[in-house]
Order: sequence, then C-alpha cells, then structure tokens
Amino acid sequence: MSITAPYAAALTLLLIVLTQLVVRARGRTKIPLGHGDDPRLLEASRRQMNFVEQVPMTLILMLLAEAGGAGAIWLHVAGAVLLVARVLHPFGITVANPGHPLRVGATGATHAVQLGLIVMIALCQFS
Repeated sequence: MSITAPYAAALTLLLIVLTQLVVRARGRTKIPLGHGDDPRLLEASRRQMNFVEQVPMTLILMLLAEAGGAGAIWLHVAGAVLLVARVLHPFGITVANPGHPLRVGATGATHAVQLGLIVMIALCQFS
C-alpha cells in the first residue's frame, strides 16, 4: 500500500485543516451545532463535510486498485489529481457563488478519479 498511503496522509492533513476552520468558525459565532444561518459557518462546515463525503470512498477505491495490481503510474495520477482537486474544492464553496468554477471543476475531477479507479479495479479483476 506504498502508493496510497502518502496520498491518504496528505489528505488527512487537509481534513485536519478543514476541521480546524470549522472549529474556529464555531468559536467565532458561538454556534455549537449546525450553522445557525451564519453563511461563513455554513461554508466552513460544508467544505469539511464535502471532503468527508467524497475522500474516504475514493481512498478505499485507490487501496483496492493498488491491492489488485493496478499500475503505479495510474495510481499516482489518480492520487495527485484527487489531492489537487480536494485542495482546490474548498475555495469554490461559497454561498455567494454556488456554481463557482473551482467547486465544479474539483467535483468533476474527483468524480473522474473515482470512475477511473472503478475501471482500474475492473481491469485488474477481469484481466
């Protein structure tokens, strides 16, 4: 699992940053749960939660592809694209512009990685 592990570690660092931004926003607004209609807290919490919704399954797919014998180059491409997409995605989540290009592009890139990993797994299993 030597290919997936560094990407998982880097992405976990990003999750820590996103979580700390939510903690800060909660401290600033004094809203312990939910977002209380505060747009900055809503943005911070959605940035974190979108990460939580997308990244774990993608890393599981990457791990399965690696365990199944997928090529190292393709795994590194998938990991690098996922990492870049997840770094950029939070900058695109804004109440003022829900269709921000960074949000749309990073979401598309994340889904492309997920689909690519599914294909890698299938090719490894059926070839």
